[in-house]
This record gives sequence, C-alpha cells and structure tokens, in this order.
Amino acid sequence: MSLDQAPDHIKLAVDLIALLESHDIEPSVAVGALTIALQDFQQKLAQTDEKSNVLDEVDQDRAK
Repeated sequence: MSLDQAPDHIKLAVDLIALLESHDIEPSVAVGALTIALQDFQQKLAQTDEKSNVLDEVDQDRAK
C-alpha cells in the first residue's frame, strides 16, 4: 500500500517521525513529548465523546 492510500493516522505518524528525525530530537525527548500529546488528545476525544452522548440523549428525549 502506498502512503497516499494509507489511513490518515498512518500518514500523520510518518510525518511526525520525519519531523522529529529531521530535527535530531533524542528518542527519550520525543517519547516524552508524544506521551503528553497522546494524553492531551485522548482527553479531548473523551470530551468529544461525552458531548456526543449528551446530544444523543437530548435527541432521544425530544423524540419521545
């Protein structure tokens, strides 16, 4: 599979790796930064899921 046809998360991972390597970022620094970024985006995803669940409940209440 070519990168052009790869899922977005694969394309982003490849771009992030290239960016970190091109700036000679130490692996331990990269892992620390990526861990923080992962936690941040997981929190944002959870908040988005919570909002979606609330909106679904409101829609269900309106349908009654």
